[in-house]
Amino acid sequence: MARLNPTTKSKAPPLFRPPATPATNSNPIPSSSPAFATPVHPIRPFNPTAAPIPKASILPILLPPATLRPLAFRTFTKKHSLTLTSSALQVLATFIGKHCGTGWREEGLAERVLEEVAKSWKNRSGGVIVEGEGTELKEILKALEGNMSGGRIVIGRELSRQNSLVLGSSQYGEVNHTRLGLRPGNIPREDSQSSLGMSTLEVNDEEDEDGLMDPRRWLKVIDAFEQPRLVYNVAKKHFDRDTSKPSLFPPASHKTLLFQNRYNVIHQRLLRNESFQTPAFQGGKSSLQRSTSAITTQQQSYKLTPIANLLGRNRSSHMLLGLLSISPTGTLAINDLTGSIALDLTHAAAIPEDSAWFAPGMMVLVDGTYEEDETGTSSRLGGNGGVGGTISGKFVGFFIGHPPPERRHVTLGTAGEGDTTAGGGFGWVDFLGVGSSRALGNKMQRLEQKLLRPPPPDTDTDDPPPPSRGRVVILGDVHLDIPQTLQALKKILSLYSSEPEGCTPMTFILLGSFVSHAVLARGGSGGSIEYKEYFDSLAAVLSEYPTILSTATFIFIPGPNDAWVSAFSSGSTVPLPRKPVPEMFTSRIKRAFANANTEMEKENGNKGDGEAIWTSNPARVSLFGMSCELVVFRDDVSGRLRRTAVTLKSSQTSNPENEDEDIDMSPPPSSIPSSTPPPEIDPDIHTARRLTRTLLDQGHLSPFPLNIAPQHWDFSNALSIYPLPTAIVMCDVDSPAFCLTYEGCHVMNPASVVAKGRRGVARWIEYDVWGRAGKVREVGF
Repeated sequence: MARLNPTTKSKAPPLFRPPATPATNSNPIPSSSPAFATPVHPIRPFNPTAAPIPKASILPILLPPATLRPLAFRTFTKKHSLTLTSSALQVLATFIGKHCGTGWREEGLAERVLEEVAKSWKNRSGGVIVEGEGTELKEILKALEGNMSGGRIVIGRELSRQNSLVLGSSQYGEVNHTRLGLRPGNIPREDSQSSLGMSTLEVNDEEDEDGLMDPRRWLKVIDAFEQPRLVYNVAKKHFDRDTSKPSLFPPASHKTLLFQNRYNVIHQRLLRNESFQTPAFQGGKSSLQRSTSAITTQQQSYKLTPIANLLGRNRSSHMLLGLLSISPTGTLAINDLTGSIALDLTHAAAIPEDSAWFAPGMMVLVDGTYEEDETGTSSRLGGNGGVGGTISGKFVGFFIGHPPPERRHVTLGTAGEGDTTAGGGFGWVDFLGVGSSRALGNKMQRLEQKLLRPPPPDTDTDDPPPPSRGRVVILGDVHLDIPQTLQALKKILSLYSSEPEGCTPMTFILLGSFVSHAVLARGGSGGSIEYKEYFDSLAAVLSEYPTILSTATFIFIPGPNDAWVSAFSSGSTVPLPRKPVPEMFTSRIKRAFANANTEMEKENGNKGDGEAIWTSNPARVSLFGMSCELVVFRDDVSGRLRRTAVTLKSSQTSNPENEDEDIDMSPPPSSIPSSTPPPEIDPDIHTARRLTRTLLDQGHLSPFPLNIAPQHWDFSNALSIYPLPTAIVMCDVDSPAFCLTYEGCHVMNPASVVAKGRRGVARWIEYDVWGRAGKVREVGF
């Protein structure tokens, strides 16, 4: 933090300090208080706009990069341990030559500019290599340009939230503005330099929005390895950006931090829930409420007990929040940040019953009784008992449940449709690197309404309205080595190519695996040559529909059988997240898009802007900033849940209110609504609800132990779904295709594009961005 006064001040208390020397008063009118040099008349209000500071002029020059190289090497490499590429050096030389002019060397102007650029690059969590082709360096120079005059960095200008400049003189100028009674132009915050503000979206209120009528202009695909890595700070109750360099082989301490961050995020989410807040008047105990419960009853709030606090409290009832795990002895245990204890779920019942899976690796709530080991014969491997280790005895659980979720608008501190509230939340946190909800929410909402809102129905004609442009077509398990898949893909594309011009879907998402067997593992799908031929056949199919290719964005998500991970995994579980399919196999598809764009230019005079994006698994698709967030994930989660879930007691328990009823008669409805699914419910729908509730309550895409579903420790933040996204595309071939909404989050599973068990049927999901809902579509081929 910049010091406001360079002179040394006395550290004595104000009461014992010597009186300050009176300031010299140049006003001839005598002061009413000579000790403080206070004039007898009031001070005239200072108007900073009355006398504008003239902007100094400079003489731009053409500065060769080779001339700037020694100074840039000394500043970036030796002082800040950064490496400049030739393109970045060219950008810096052009900027300094334009804004510093002839005094770049003699007056030291270039050195100050390079120093601020290097600091900003490191504060934005940039890599070791400074690239000139990306947007990061251009954004830093754009922010710096607005604070320069005559080649020097000046004060009194408001710094944009998107830069990371830390200027002591600017802070000093803001303090002077505050003392004069003026509103400061920018209040520096410790966390605003890292995770807040207007990140990579180039949004300008004065921008001509009429020329940006295509909603794809506001679409961005966020790779899992490029997503900002945020860590919850318990002391600040806020998210901090992890500035350390990520690695695929991090130290062992990062494994501990992975689960610690998950626990802290869920713990703070619970403390914001109404059921865990102490009411003003105590009442009877009630069931767990979700964050959106509108029923207000007198209740006794739940209280979480750390595991270490169970010592010496034999046969007392508690509620624990912890990680469900398997102890070294092979029994169930629950862990939190204070310790671990054996868990007995023999008599435990799920709340709600039969509505979710409970497997090791999940954060669970357990309500029960602590039973201390009075004989001292409990088995503990390693002897690490007591606080911070294994607590003696066991915890007998009577009820077990998932942590209640939190709606997206509650997390971000917005009210429903994007209107900001006076409460807290994390609205200023930039979770995706596309700008925060508070900074860009209103702007993005207006753009979305302008571009995607359907026109009012025409009452004069009975014709149906044209299809919306804001649609996302989702196809799962696209096996290119099976001929039926290409036939189904042709049928689907032909349906959309016959739609009116300008109404075709904006995005197509294709999820792997793109081969039915593990490629490059000497499986049935062949090697690398055959793998490339499969994509060449896909390029041939796509080339038949140039209109779609030139007006849409195709996003490809790899699966477990794709390169390169299948070379050593043979289709088994591999660490998440996964890298995209290598470019060497997809060159023919990119050429098909380039040809379609050129063909459109020949026909209409305007070159098409269709593109193919190969991204990671999982990935995120951002539409209009944080207004709409889609999480795309390919994994067979339901099968893994069935194999690893803990078996609880049967949900068919007797109801005390109905014990006197005849066993052959249906009992009357209870006054307490039961969450048990009715017998007539479709098993496929019940499976979809269990899968959706399990993942969204956990706030994680892969809530399993690392030995069952490994993760890259430094990139595990990409698997978190907090805050809840607008929609989740979860391709799971072990579950049926479904579309449902839970806690405001729409979850979709396209399953396989070729319907299993049905001959000649293609199945996919069509998601409406404006309506925030998807539907399963089928067609014969």
